Amino acid sequence: MSNSGQPPRGRGPREDPFAQPYRPTAARPPGRGSPHPPPRNQPPGRNRPPPNRPAGRPQAPPRRRRPGRVLRRILLVLVLLLAGLAVYVELSLTRTDALADYPDRVGNSTGTNWLIVGSDSREALSEEEQDQLATGTVAGGRTDTIMLLHIPFPFVGGGEPTLVSLPRDSSVPLPGSGERVKLNSTYSTGGPQLLVQTVETVTGIHIDHYAEIGFGGFAGIVDDIGGVEICLDEPISDPLADIDLPAGCQQLSGPQALGYVRTRATPAGDLDRVERQRQFLGALLERAVSPAVLLNPFRLVPLVTGVPDALTVDNGDHVWNLARLGWTMRGIASGEVVTITVPIDGFEELDNGSSAVSWDQEAASALFDALANDEPVPG
Repeated sequence: MSNSGQPPRGRGPREDPFAQPYRPTAARPPGRGSPHPPPRNQPPGRNRPPPNRPAGRPQAPPRRRRPGRVLRRILLVLVLLLAGLAVYVELSLTRTDALADYPDRVGNSTGTNWLIVGSDSREALSEEEQDQLATGTVAGGRTDTIMLLHIPFPFVGGGEPTLVSLPRDSSVPLPGSGERVKLNSTYSTGGPQLLVQTVETVTGIHIDHYAEIGFGGFAGIVDDIGGVEICLDEPISDPLADIDLPAGCQQLSGPQALGYVRTRATPAGDLDRVERQRQFLGALLERAVSPAVLLNPFRLVPLVTGVPDALTVDNGDHVWNLARLGWTMRGIASGEVVTITVPIDGFEELDNGSSAVSWDQEAASALFDALANDEPVPG
């Protein structure tokens, strides 16, 4: 007798009463149910790693360069460079005892006074350099350039920075003898000390600082800063100075610049030359303190490291004195510095038969009195 409550044997597998019918599920949203769910309050999938990148390592945002920070670093490097160069110059300057005391020396005056000298000594030049610079082979040392620079005391006097050219052939009394000689001969006779003493005696102005530049150093500085531009109204040709310059504006190299400031192949000779020297000196210093030089290490470093070989200063002079000198004289080109030649009334014959430049004593005395008292230059 069969049991109606059980299926007959051999009629197929039994159905599982707990089996669930198959129901396809919808695709899960990105990030939902994953082992690394997105942070709260953030749309799903926002921090999903990019392709080919391990999960769980979010990409760092790109770093932004701050212009202010970069500029500060550049300025810091420039300041450190200038400080190092200043120390080098201070320790390497050639010094001489130019401002030695002597009996009845002129007392201190208001403001600061520099005696600036261009020496034509060939002693430091090789034969090759003498040929290159067309200096000739004259023995000994003399001065091609003699200038007196007065820098007024700030906020006290009514004067302006003034650069006075003293022609090298000026007739002056030789200290201690009364004999009249040419001004530049005092340098060859007694060196910087006798030259300073002579200038103080004939001007009545106390010299506070002394700077002397030689042929080779001058040409080297011009080349270090990439040349200096000058503009000529008329062409200048002088085989002795090895220059042939056309009219118009042009860039002068070191040897050309040296010939330009030395030549006397113009109608007024030495009087024209002192004007060219002041003009070129202003253009030179204006170029030296320009951003094209100060911000260019390839110009700045050779310029500053070449200064000790080019300049001779007094024992009491320092690099900060030279910095003030250069900053003041850069105003020659812009007219911030008054540039003049000592008043002249003609020529006179010296005891040795040579001709020398004679000063207008009344006008010259008025000029130097104004400078000594830090007052405006007359006229």
